[in-house]
Amino acid sequence: MKAFVAVKRVIDYNVKIRVKEDGSGVEKDNVKMSINPFDEIALEEAVRLKEKGIVNEVLVVSIGDNSVKETIRAALAIGGDRGIHVVTEVALEPLGVAKILAEICKKEAINIALLGKQAIDDDFNQTGQKLAAILNWPQVTFASKVEIKDEKAIVTREIDGGLETLEANLPVVITSDLRLNEPRYASLPNIMKAKKKEITEMNADELNIDFKPRLKTIKIISPKERGGTVKMFSNAEDLVKTLRDKEGLIK
Repeated sequence: MKAFVAVKRVIDYNVKIRVKEDGSGVEKDNVKMSINPFDEIALEEAVRLKEKGIVNEVLVVSIGDNSVKETIRAALAIGGDRGIHVVTEVALEPLGVAKILAEICKKEAINIALLGKQAIDDDFNQTGQKLAAILNWPQVTFASKVEIKDEKAIVTREIDGGLETLEANLPVVITSDLRLNEPRYASLPNIMKAKKKEITEMNADELNIDFKPRLKTIKIISPKERGGTVKMFSNAEDLVKTLRDKEGLIK
């Protein structure tokens, strides 16, 4: 049985985001990058399935320019067996990513596709669902517990007011939530081993897929900085007046 994990290179969650002066995007030069946290959780789950003897191989895939090789190496150090780097300079949207991942799933005969539920840079929360639709596979999103038994995935997910447990036949697409697990740190020996693991390059243009962007970013602006003071009001009327006249929050 083979598991597939898609990992995205994003700005580290501890880094304060800085918007470019022209509003065309965010600053990425000389900024610490890391694996998208939700993808790291998906990777950890795939590695645990391998440790249980359920999965024979964990395949790690990332899409982008040459810089994503570092992300793939980091994933291999955590426990991935083999990497695929899909090379492209295009800033892909979820549909384009899903189309590329679907081709890899077919080519590699994947049984379990594990993805983070969303990326922390764009928060689209679409790729897993679109991948399942393209492949016509069952999908279970926002997983907080995963079990594989008798060619079926039994997945618990959080919903409003409680938990929901679903059963899906393999092959299946599963997207991970924060509570699924706590990812391990890569040990120094595994980091060294990862340098020798295979990473196959694949040119996105050679897949004959239409992945051109369909959205155009008009402008990105920084959120308004929050004040550091707390103002107390003696009555509700003064609070409403301030919110309406000074903050513009009530019309």
